[in-house]
Amino acid sequence: MIFRTTLLRELVTAALATFFVLLGITLTTQLVRLLGQAASGAITSVGVATLLGFSTLNYTPVLLSLTLFIAVLMTLTRSYRDSEMVVWFSSGMSLTEWIRPVLVFAAPLVFIIALLSLALSPWAVAKSEELRRQMDSRDDVSAVSPGVFRESRQAERVYFVEEVSGAENLVAKVFVSSTQHQKQGVMVAARGFQETAENGDRFLVLLSGHRYEGEPGTAEYKIYQFDRYAMRIESSEARAERAPTTKTVSTLELLRDPTPPNLAELSWRIGLPASALILALLAIPLSFINPRAGRSMNLVLALLIYMTYSNLLSITQASIAQSRLTLVGGLLGVHAAMLLLLLLLFYRRLMVFSLFRFVR
Repeated sequence: MIFRTTLLRELVTAALATFFVLLGITLTTQLVRLLGQAASGAITSVGVATLLGFSTLNYTPVLLSLTLFIAVLMTLTRSYRDSEMVVWFSSGMSLTEWIRPVLVFAAPLVFIIALLSLALSPWAVAKSEELRRQMDSRDDVSAVSPGVFRESRQAERVYFVEEVSGAENLVAKVFVSSTQHQKQGVMVAARGFQETAENGDRFLVLLSGHRYEGEPGTAEYKIYQFDRYAMRIESSEARAERAPTTKTVSTLELLRDPTPPNLAELSWRIGLPASALILALLAIPLSFINPRAGRSMNLVLALLIYMTYSNLLSITQASIAQSRLTLVGGLLGVHAAMLLLLLLLFYRRLMVFSLFRFVR
């Protein structure tokens, strides 16, 4: 049928444009945040791309849900604005005729959202946390970033490296400030590298440099010149484990261990695909605009409904985690309320169109 084919083609086009815009915004914000962490030495520059990929995979279910809602809303709103809907209604079609093509369009996206939410997103978060733990366990020298002052974990040394050469473990223009025997020492070297002894101890070897040593507040400083100076790098102890989070637990593990926090996380994962489908159907009655009235009122109402729905899902998740609600009660409560709103909006629109036909 021409009606369904045209509608599906326009929905796909709108969805692709919306998704890439949302994806671009997400990638930009996450990249800026990760680059800031890399500049401070919290993560390595090599890990930025990997963490960006994991983060994007984690946010994709929400992006697809919002894409589905916006695509249906904007497509049907344009049809109202260009009076196409009037033509379809005049030919005897009802508003319910839009339900089937919207469901056909939404079904693959809802399946992808469910797959991401239940399986891939927890895996991505777990891998991201594992990578961050590995970067947290780096030694002090490995954590140094070019052009950034970096303090050791024991706060006894401050490192600064101006350049990092292409070869592994080689640095140039090194500055190290350390306190030994209650004396402040500053070492400056043209270059340096890391070296591992036969017993496994690691050293930072500085070449062709100077050491300035003395007591702060006095003029009694000694200057040493060296061709080679080796500093032992203390084995880094892994930082305290990050607080365990249910976001990294697989869905099967959540089902096997039905504690309140696990059930709360499960409600969020199940709620994402369910809310995406309901929002896609909600966009059908919400897309109505009156050409004689303001053309943005339906968009404002749609935004309020989306924000309310999203906040209700978060509140339900928190309530389940605090044992105030059960999993079934929480899921049925919020989604049943939105389904009731969906039926009321459809009923209101159908009554308006019935009255319009009766008057004609």
